[in-house]
Amino acid sequence: MKAIILSAGQGSRLGQLTHDRPKCLIDFAGRTLLDRQLDTLAANGIDEAVVVTGFRDEQVEAALARRAGGPRVRTIYNPFYKVADNLGSLFIAREELAGECLVWNGDTLVSDALMARVVGNQREGICVTIDRKAEYDEDDMKVVADGDGRLHAIGKRLPMGNVNAESIGLLAFRGGGAERFRAAIDTAIRSAEGTTIWYLRVIHQIAQKDDVWTLDISGEEWGEVDFPPDVESARALVARWDARRAAAA
Repeated sequence: MKAIILSAGQGSRLGQLTHDRPKCLIDFAGRTLLDRQLDTLAANGIDEAVVVTGFRDEQVEAALARRAGGPRVRTIYNPFYKVADNLGSLFIAREELAGECLVWNGDTLVSDALMARVVGNQREGICVTIDRKAEYDEDDMKVVADGDGRLHAIGKRLPMGNVNAESIGLLAFRGGGAERFRAAIDTAIRSAEGTTIWYLRVIHQIAQKDDVWTLDISGEEWGEVDFPPDVESARALVARWDARRAAAA
């Protein structure tokens, strides 16, 4: 299995933290966000990663050159990161969408145990990793899924009354799912709104015609880094993970 990590954006909502460096290079207890993502892949036997870069791509390249161990990493530069949303990054990297692969947002940290569940899940097709909570806010990538795990809708503007999960920004593709997604991306980017939409809008469109599945990882640990308070929460999270690894060593 190969992982495609979307790390082209600046992360402007983080203010001064990303004024002159990309979000994926923020430090979390001595390791960058990207380092920690790659370490999690390595811990779960994934030995190939493709990182889509954009803002300050030379800094990402230098950081990757300093790494020792972990998956083999290639980069693909997205020259349109300032004017296109993350659908543009996947369009640039569309040839990588083949066979068994993951698509992972570059601002999400997940535990090794959570990733093990994603990698170990054998659901064919397209599978969106979801979590559950009591209430959802306007910034959540909200999901409507049925009791069998089929995804019926995904987006930030779904009616709250129907929402019963949220996407954590990690998708798995097997059994032709990646190729189906790639074809849908090619169609979507050619539409009038192609450069303004998120790739999960394409997943929503696929789900209106065909099966898209979900994997519920409720109880596992993860964090998204969008706003300054998220950084401190994520640092506390990785500190717990590091302490557990040290205790088990």
